[in-house]
Amino acid sequence: MRVTRASMSLDGLLDFFRTGIESRTPDDPAANGPEEASYFERFMGSVLPECLEVRCQVQDSGCKTDNFGTLLRPLSRYEVSAAIKYATVFGAAALPSPVQATILRKLHLRREGRRTDLQGLDFVNVNSLTSAPPQLPLQPPQPGIFDSLRSIRTTPYEMSFLSRLCGHRPSTDSGLVAVDWETRSPWIELMTDVREHYSYAHPALSQSPEVPVPIRYVSLQPSYLQQVHELLARVFWDGINVSDLLQSCPERCSVIAVYGKIVVGVALLSSPQEAYITYLAVRAGWHNSQVATTMLYHLIMLNPHRDITLHVAANNPAMLLYNRFGFKAEEFITGFYDDYLDSQSRASMNAFRLRLRR
Repeated sequence: MRVTRASMSLDGLLDFFRTGIESRTPDDPAANGPEEASYFERFMGSVLPECLEVRCQVQDSGCKTDNFGTLLRPLSRYEVSAAIKYATVFGAAALPSPVQATILRKLHLRREGRRTDLQGLDFVNVNSLTSAPPQLPLQPPQPGIFDSLRSIRTTPYEMSFLSRLCGHRPSTDSGLVAVDWETRSPWIELMTDVREHYSYAHPALSQSPEVPVPIRYVSLQPSYLQQVHELLARVFWDGINVSDLLQSCPERCSVIAVYGKIVVGVALLSSPQEAYITYLAVRAGWHNSQVATTMLYHLIMLNPHRDITLHVAANNPAMLLYNRFGFKAEEFITGFYDDYLDSQSRASMNAFRLRLRR
């Protein structure tokens, strides 16, 4: 019998017929005479012993010895395909380990190599495998190490993981407008009281020094968009999106008040040409801290020689702020906010149209 490359692809078929012939009983109708057995089964029954013997010889000729003296037999085509199919079907539920992923990748390479007739390349060369180094015995920790670690209560910010995420140096904003070191909002005073109360309640714990942080007034940046949208939704209504302002001169149309990493105020202009103030909002806890006044002042200074207009609810206390800057009422509009505010809102649906003439 001549052995060809295709003979090794019949491994599954040979195993099937060998199992069927060995498990056949005299009561089986297929074994009660040649008239009831198919021609194919009778033919395979006659050549099966010879095929099995040739397969064993071919497999023995391909055996190799690894570095440890163990005799290894290369997988046949059928075995490679069966292993890949099993790993694909039953291994999809969990991620394979690095060793399993490496073995599966080598099996794929072996199968593709046979398909493309790359028989000269040995994708699974046992000589290329190196054994893992022996694990060193674990040394018991020195006494007192765990006690020293447990005694650590605080970590300096410069050495903490948070500093690696946010940075321990002040951020440099490209659109910086102004910096305010003097303003102390009610929110800052509240946080200071909480900090002092905690230090009084736990005198044994060391407290990291409080680092003063200024209020920075900057132009709109992509990193502030999410906080700006949340603040506008909290002060006005849901669905406000001002991301298009980043494409239309944000250094002249926006002033954002930032305390550390927190956006505490927003003042936005529609465009330098129209000069219409769309939104002016301050975060809760930062009212009566001159934040809105400072933002409005810088927004006006960034757009000189242009009249600035806006609409404000009739019962909005911000009317006093606009009057101090010289805004004058030009029109009273009934139901201006009907399409935006909820019917149960305490804000007035009517609005004044104000103009600052330059």
